[in-house]
Amino acid sequence: MRDWQDLARQLALAPAVLVRVERVQGSGPREVGAWMALSGERQIGTIGGGRLEFDAIQLAREALARGGVTQPLHRFALGPSLGQCCGGVVWLALEWLDAAAIPGLRERLDAAPRWRELALFGGGHVGRAIVALCARLPLRVHWIDSREEIFPPDLPETLRTEHSDPVQAAVPGVAPGARVLIMSFSHAEDLDILAACLKRQRERGDLASIGLIGSKSKWAAFRHRLEARGFAPEELDRVRCPIGLPGITGKQPEVIALAVVAQLMQDLP
Repeated sequence: MRDWQDLARQLALAPAVLVRVERVQGSGPREVGAWMALSGERQIGTIGGGRLEFDAIQLAREALARGGVTQPLHRFALGPSLGQCCGGVVWLALEWLDAAAIPGLRERLDAAPRWRELALFGGGHVGRAIVALCARLPLRVHWIDSREEIFPPDLPETLRTEHSDPVQAAVPGVAPGARVLIMSFSHAEDLDILAACLKRQRERGDLASIGLIGSKSKWAAFRHRLEARGFAPEELDRVRCPIGLPGITGKQPEVIALAVVAQLMQDLP
């Protein structure tokens, strides 16, 4: 999702040809709005690979050699003649870009993804691995921890950090419709965050989902404690614990992050 930033830096040095999926009829390798750009020998982004992208790269290189785009729209039938069996038709739009295009570039090229909000409580190893995966996905991350020094530098623009002590005090500020992941450094914090999320759901019902890292035994203990705090079984049934796509095993932070993010993407409409 930061390809537009790479392109902006490149445009400050040299012009580029933007190739964008303008229309798709039937099945195609990428959605409308997907794009790539060619500048010299450098390619930024992708429209799906395969012969379609190969031919599009050639068109872009020819335009770079000419110093301009002469035919802005190209139609590709994804059948045997192109060596791709998608069976659909894709229209690609070509556009010449230079440094004058840098203002407003993000709004143009980031408009295609359907952004979704993720509130991530916990800056530990798994939290960091999840943030790394989310950086190139259509997810805006609100990253929260009670330890101010926990966040690394040079974070993507789609990520907002918040130091909150107590950490559960940040729950009311989570964006409506957000998916919440809870994985703080302590079970006590996890329980307080979860209770605050359930309270918000009871009052506003505007969180898309609540996920808690941990085992079935952890959830059984948490469920008992939350029932003692007055939460009803149907409220607790909305909590997902353990989290992560079934079938992806392993305890390494990167493997856990992969399973969790895959499950998130599966849930997105």
